[in-house]
This record gives sequence, structure tokens and C-alpha cells, in this order.
Amino acid sequence: MAGHSKWANTKHRKARVDAARGKIFTKIAREITVAAREGGEDIDTNFTLRLAIQKAKQNNMPGDNIQRAIQKGVGGQEGSSYEQAIFEGYAPGGIAIMLDVMTDNRNRTVAEIRHIFSRHGGSLGESGCVAWMFTRKGLITVNKSETDLDEDDLMLAALEAGAEDVESDDSGVYTITAGIEEFETVKNHMQELGIPIASYEVTMLPSNSIEITESDTAAKILRLMEALDDHDDVQNVYANFDIPEELMAGMEN
Repeated sequence: MAGHSKWANTKHRKARVDAARGKIFTKIAREITVAAREGGEDIDTNFTLRLAIQKAKQNNMPGDNIQRAIQKGVGGQEGSSYEQAIFEGYAPGGIAIMLDVMTDNRNRTVAEIRHIFSRHGGSLGESGCVAWMFTRKGLITVNKSETDLDEDDLMLAALEAGAEDVESDDSGVYTITAGIEEFETVKNHMQELGIPIASYEVTMLPSNSIEITESDTAAKILRLMEALDDHDDVQNVYANFDIPEELMAGMEN
């Protein structure tokens, strides 16, 4: 969990930069289009579309962009030919990596993703090689500096709403984990209590993490993660590394 939340925090900071140049809008629009195509435009019955729209709003995506993406999906217009896929592989240090991908040319995407893995000391694996290590969960983060609640009070509030766990790490973040069915209930309950949510997402969490203590290996892993995340067809990147906060902080300075 710690490894994931640290990468998530890095990713969210990076996302604000991406949003400024519109790249993340393109990825989110693709998610919205595919979700609308496969489940319709009613957000009350289409959970995937509802999450994609929430992500769009979190990243300040204009409402007109959201509506255009929905209409592309339900109208069968440009963009509706994308297929979803899961890619799996390994980073330096034996770290497991999973990718959510949306592509209109699978052969091209496979070749490009394989090249990225190879260039950064990793390898693209076969289907199923690491998927068994991950479980889809809802993840909510709260910055400690933005709430008056201590960990015990926050845990009580979250567990009462149906959360599975609350963790505190040395990066100044509380991480709340919930099952997919309870995710929105927990998030809404936190908001009703006035607890400021820093981020929320449906993600893939590893069943166990590998601690990375070598700065060189940590740097290679993060460079690979960033390169994969930057690829236009990659929607999400998941991994099971755990880099200590002091090592992560030294690399960010």
C-alpha cells in the first residue's frame, strides 16, 4: 500500500502539469467515450462512466469536453473504436507492473510498450503473469495537514461507512481503502462529515509490496513508471514497489 500511495501522490502532482497542456484531458475523454459506448450515458446505472466523469471533474476538465466525449461514445462517433486491454510486466528489482490500456491498434501499442519496458531495464510479460498479485479497490486519500481528525477518529468514520482499512504513512497522507461496491458510499460519507479528500480513484492494489532500498533501482523504477504513464494509450499504471519516504524525498529534490 505504501508504495502505491507514494506513486499515486507523485502521479497526482504530475497530473496537474499534464492537465495544463491538455494531455490528461485526452486520456480521460477516451475513458468517458469507451464507458459511454459500453454502458450508456446514464451515470446512475453506468458506474464506470460515473467514475470517469468524477476523474474529469477532479482534473478540472471543462464540461463541454465531458459532454462531447459522452456523445462520441453513445453516438458511435470517432473514438468509439478503442479497445481496452491489460498489459503486464516487470520493472527492475522484480517489481510487478500492470497497465490499463486503451488502443485502436493493439499491435502498435504492444510494440511500443515492449520498447519502453526494455529501454528502462524491465520486460513486458505474458497475460496473467502478475495480475494475480493485484485486487481492484477504491482508494481515498486525505492530507493530514488538512483535517483536524486524528487517525483513530478518521478510521472510525471510514469503517462506519463501510471502508476496509485506513493507513497512515510518513508522507503526511491517510489512505482509506474500500471495496468497489462500498467506495462511493465511503467517499460521500467523508464529504458529508466535511473531511477534505485529496484524491479518490478505483485502482489495483498489490497483495504485497517489495521494499526498494537502492536509490539507483528506485530511480529506474520511477523512470519506467513515468515513461509508461506518458504513453498516449496507457490510462493507468500499477506496481507493487515500496520506496521509503526518505529515499523518495531525496529523489524528488
